[in-house]
Amino acid sequence: MRYEDLKDFLKNGADRLKKGPVALIFVEDLVEVESTIRHHHNLRFPEIVVFAPDELALPMDLSETVHRVRYSMRFPNALEMAVNSIIDAVPGIWLYYCYNAEYLFYPFCETRGVGEMVTFHSEERRDAMLSYVIDLYALDLDVTPNAVSLEETYLDRSGYYALARPDFHGHPKERQLDFFGGLRWRYEEHVPATRRKIDRIAIFKATRGVKLRSDHTFSDEEYNTYSCPWHHNITAAICSFRTAKALKSNAGSMFEIPSFRWHNSVPFNWQSQQLLDLGLMEPGQWF
Repeated sequence: MRYEDLKDFLKNGADRLKKGPVALIFVEDLVEVESTIRHHHNLRFPEIVVFAPDELALPMDLSETVHRVRYSMRFPNALEMAVNSIIDAVPGIWLYYCYNAEYLFYPFCETRGVGEMVTFHSEERRDAMLSYVIDLYALDLDVTPNAVSLEETYLDRSGYYALARPDFHGHPKERQLDFFGGLRWRYEEHVPATRRKIDRIAIFKATRGVKLRSDHTFSDEEYNTYSCPWHHNITAAICSFRTAKALKSNAGSMFEIPSFRWHNSVPFNWQSQQLLDLGLMEPGQWF
């Protein structure tokens, strides 16, 4: 189903999203859009909404299985505006959002559907899930100048850390941390300070009045916590080429980075167990 714009989708398409979790995929460029959609289909999202410009061409099998909304990511706060509009339109539905060339992984995702995962999370009285954006990149930038390769994919095996997240008065917020690492940490001189965090509350239950903010956190502070007070909860990873693409396309950094390789670069095998072994997500009480 195609929609002319966000307004058309909210009027004529949002009521079709009767069962979650729903994946919202925001297309910033035309890189690996098809693989992004197929990956999330394989995770068994009941509905996928693709926000994309007219330039995007999808094969027939995907065109018939997604809701496509004509949308531009070139204006300020484009993502937050769309997500917050959908939150108000589908209260009670679990939502997930990402950009193209980003791939969700959660514990045991090869054998368990995303619906099973959020059902368990709901049973633990959680309405949101912390995810870490893990940078992916190609090593040979002469062969792949945009740093995107699904065949020769690498990530950093270490170099991740967390800092206390202060409140308005400078005191640490309860069960909240700011997480850093990956390419945004290694090349921080090319990344604005407000864009260096790698934590994202990407999976959450829509609740009227709760708003997504520009730093990927929510107006309800409980949504931003990494766990409940009594034990650890599931966390997820979004494996993403987005930062690598940006560093190799921005004029200020593209010629400064001949390779993303360093001593902690390891091949990514596209399996959740590798992310669990590296400590980049955890199963909590889910086994």
